[in-house]
Amino acid sequence: MSTKDFIEKDFYKVLGVPKDATEAEIKKAYRKLAREFHPDANKGNARAEERFKEISEANDVLGDPKKRKEYDEARALFGNGGFRPGPGAGGGSFNFDLGDLFGGAPQGGGPGGSGAGGFGGGIGDVFGGLFNRGGAGTTRTQPRRGQDIDTEVTLSFTEAVDGATVPLRMTSQSPCKACSGTGDKNGTPRVCPTCVGTGQVARGSGGGFSLTDPCPDCKGRGLIAEHACLVCSGSGRAKSSRTMQVRIPAGVADNQRIRLRGKGAPGERGGPAGDLYVTVHVDAHPVFGRKDDNLTVTVPVTFVEAALGGEVRVPTLGGPSVTLKLPPGTPNGRTMRARGKGAVRKDGTRGDLLVTVEVSVPTELTGKARDALEAYREATADENPRDELFEAAKGA
Repeated sequence: MSTKDFIEKDFYKVLGVPKDATEAEIKKAYRKLAREFHPDANKGNARAEERFKEISEANDVLGDPKKRKEYDEARALFGNGGFRPGPGAGGGSFNFDLGDLFGGAPQGGGPGGSGAGGFGGGIGDVFGGLFNRGGAGTTRTQPRRGQDIDTEVTLSFTEAVDGATVPLRMTSQSPCKACSGTGDKNGTPRVCPTCVGTGQVARGSGGGFSLTDPCPDCKGRGLIAEHACLVCSGSGRAKSSRTMQVRIPAGVADNQRIRLRGKGAPGERGGPAGDLYVTVHVDAHPVFGRKDDNLTVTVPVTFVEAALGGEVRVPTLGGPSVTLKLPPGTPNGRTMRARGKGAVRKDGTRGDLLVTVEVSVPTELTGKARDALEAYREATADENPRDELFEAAKGA
């Protein structure tokens, strides 16, 4: 249908509603007329079929706020095929062939041409977004977003800290190849009469509000297969398997859920793909632990190192060891920090390695070592580290 026909048609009159009708009034009028003139209810009635096409066409424009606004503006500008000049143009209106405006006239100078300062490709280019939407009576089903997919992956401790690329085999619903996603083995499904191709039905909730639910007859697809595809049983979707190489970012934590946009199941009728959600499990490490962006490690030291101080060599994850200096009198359980030796942060920097000192008590002593400790005990016989404990207990 041409742009001229669209402008000259009064869609409000087709639906029997005033020009200031609300969206609810337009929807109500459309549904009433659609039920009355639907081809399934008027077998062999060509006039009813033509009327149903007109009703669907009117609803396609007036039922969409954006299309309705463009339609109203176009009608206000051109009227019923007549151009309305602005003030100072001599008053009144005059009619001329709209084909000259909407691409019917030849280009260039001369009679019928655009000439200097003309409209060029025609004003039809301006309104093409509104009027080039398919033939009369065409009911367009909406694009359908693909399903989201949930999967899991297990990484080693080192892979989680440094990041890794892992293969993921996924099974999801995608458009059936046998019927090209139509659900009909002949590839010719019909528009669902219940939802008229929208895939949704309104449900009143009281208080002047209404909610929409997926259509129960077409399961939200907007289409019904007359001859169900044997592969997908008319659903238009079939199971498919694929293997993807997925990059897990560095620094991922155990049980963290990662969202990968557009990596889920393919969409339907041009709809976008869903998302892929990956839950990451991280195996424990025999030496290192994790605390946010920092790694942790417990390092045993001797009593002499803790008491007198000294240098202690500490391993790092996947790199050379570092040497930490113990100050004299280092208590058991003290934590020191090796900066930049932890997990990778989101900004690419690294956290720290937190080193906890654990004083190692020997289970067996040689004679010489025992003699040395006995001498130490005698030298510190007057010192009792529990005196303060008892004093505090009495005061409480």
